[in-house]
Amino acid sequence: MSKIQKAACIGGGVIGGAWAARFVLAGIDTTIFDPHPEAERIIGEVMANAERAYEMLTMAPLPPKGKLTYAASLEEAVAGADWIQESVPERVDLKRGVITQIDAAADPQALIGSSTSGILPTDLQRDMKHPERMFVAHPYNPVYLLPLAELVGGEKTSRAVLEDAKAKLAPIGMKGVILNKEIEGFVGDRLLEALWREALWLINDDICDTETLDDVIRYSFGMRWAQMGLFETYRIAGGEAGMRHFLAQFGPCLAWPWTKLTDVVDLNDELVDKIAGQSDAQSGARGIRDLERIRDQNLVGIMQALKAGDAGRGWGAGKLLSEFEQHLWSAAPAPAAADVTKPIKLADFRVHPSWVDYNGHMTEYRYSQCFADSSDALLRLIGVDMDYVSAGHSYYTVENHVRLLDECKLGDALYVELQLLPSDGKKLHSFFWLRRAADNAVVATCEHLMLHVSTAEGKTVPPLPEILAKLEPLIAGHASLPVPGGAGRHVGQKR
Repeated sequence: MSKIQKAACIGGGVIGGAWAARFVLAGIDTTIFDPHPEAERIIGEVMANAERAYEMLTMAPLPPKGKLTYAASLEEAVAGADWIQESVPERVDLKRGVITQIDAAADPQALIGSSTSGILPTDLQRDMKHPERMFVAHPYNPVYLLPLAELVGGEKTSRAVLEDAKAKLAPIGMKGVILNKEIEGFVGDRLLEALWREALWLINDDICDTETLDDVIRYSFGMRWAQMGLFETYRIAGGEAGMRHFLAQFGPCLAWPWTKLTDVVDLNDELVDKIAGQSDAQSGARGIRDLERIRDQNLVGIMQALKAGDAGRGWGAGKLLSEFEQHLWSAAPAPAAADVTKPIKLADFRVHPSWVDYNGHMTEYRYSQCFADSSDALLRLIGVDMDYVSAGHSYYTVENHVRLLDECKLGDALYVELQLLPSDGKKLHSFFWLRRAADNAVVATCEHLMLHVSTAEGKTVPPLPEILAKLEPLIAGHASLPVPGGAGRHVGQKR
């Protein structure tokens, strides 16, 4: 898989800093140049948001963080980088000058992406010596969470460069979409501008206030768009007859004078004051950092929900998250050989905001999730990976007994230890302790039974020899350990 080896970010604002966070959290050494006197503080705040969001986003093992370096000059920043992302303010002359400067200083093979929201790449690559490697990589804020980048080439951009850029984005959890032609605003911002212009008219004409307009979006079609986009949503609206019926029924409506898309609202002082005042009344009690935190939590929740979509196969951004996690697991170092003379530490967790219920502590099914994820960690430890599963073998859980012994609060760090009970490999009987890291207190236990199966035959079978070779030493080693105190208990039994 094509990968970015070293990245450089030129410009470290909200977008540039978030690109840096995306690279660093993917394990890529990144150098950043921004002459702004407070660049390090701003980037540090973006990085903190990104790390907090990634803690909520996935339990898959992220690679060791890349090294983030602040350069004193553009030339120093781009030295040795094979992906350079420009994110300076949105002015053609400024961006063109910076990209030309990057072109002169960087390795001629390095890819150069621009974060411009609407400037044509042909205009930006005009003065370059190697324009074929320059393109627009237009992201969406927050770049560290939203996975899309629109890839747009100019007249001199090589198609192979766009394909290479798309391939290099996949290992960092992003989806690159290549546009067939360059156009001002690309696809996303053209759609957003149309909506934005109409929204300004609705406020200007006192049809509604900003909060009402936002409610119309977030309680209705905004939820549809997040998972099905526009055309698939309208295809459903067409019923069994599909898109042709929808177009026949609602196409003529486009001639009705509903919108003012071709008119530009006069964004005068009066309208600015109205919008700013309504926005302050709507959400001014919350600071920007608070709103960013809420936004990121909600985005994580949406992506995790979509990961379970389409009967567990994943859908849209959730399917992409699932594929990213598979990549992380496949790239993770092989588990170290376990010390068979004591219980094995399998997995670490942290209580996220979405794990807390109305009682103010971790909800019960998250305890089960910790044990289920730890069972997967056990399977990886003995070699039951995705290749083994794809070949038609796996373990199925058939019984477990969870005891909830103590509360877990928001932010608590947790870990799981395992002891194997007498097993023959075909049956895998185990006992888990979920402990709070701060005091090692046991907060829950789980006694667990899995059976090895042939997924093709739909029946239990012994595991393959290579699995038994790793499993049997663990079973033998743990046979000498005392039986855990809660093993064999059943519901309602007195202690």
